[in-house]
Amino acid sequence: MLDLRLYMAQRITAALMAPFVTVHLGVMIYAIQGGLSAAEILGRTQGSVPWFLFYGGFVMAAAIHAAIGLRVIAYEVLGLRLGAVRVLMWFSGLLLAGMGMWSVVAVTWGPA
Repeated sequence: MLDLRLYMAQRITAALMAPFVTVHLGVMIYAIQGGLSAAEILGRTQGSVPWFLFYGGFVMAAAIHAAIGLRVIAYEVLGLRLGAVRVLMWFSGLLLAGMGMWSVVAVTWGPA
């Protein structure tokens, strides 16, 4: 049952990331073509709850998706035991989520 839940969680996070990636790429193309500097971009994202929620959701979906993928790779390719695979999955997921949220907070709430 756990494998089915993890399988479904990875598929759901993949479905969530598709619009996140599309919007992110669209915003980046708009910013580059508009000639915005990094300071101008940060000026638009500082204190923005919508951008915090958008990129926070993106980071969490990506962290969950990647951690589950690493679990499968570690088990099937590296041949790690299930206990070690679980530790790797949780460690990598928490590390990715933490680093990603650190970045999101810096871009949306940090000093400009």
